Amino acid sequence: MAGEFSYEIVEEIAVLSENAKGWRKELNLVSWNGRPPKFDLRDWSPEHEKMGKGVTLTNEEFEVLQKIIKEM
Repeated sequence: MAGEFSYEIVEEIAVLSENAKGWRKELNLVSWNGRPPKFDLRDWSPEHEKMGKGVTLTNEEFEVLQKIIKEM
């Protein structure tokens, strides 16, 4: 069984989409378990009390992704 964890949305950067139930795909800076915040892309329920699976990126990984997207 997975252990407990904590999170804090340090900065809400962007909402990419929202479905009919109010869940939104968001890009945020999130601190997981008190660690330094990372870029985080995932679905969130309306009040951020529940989350879907997502991807977290370090600053370096985010910079690489930005570069790749700009080159597309």
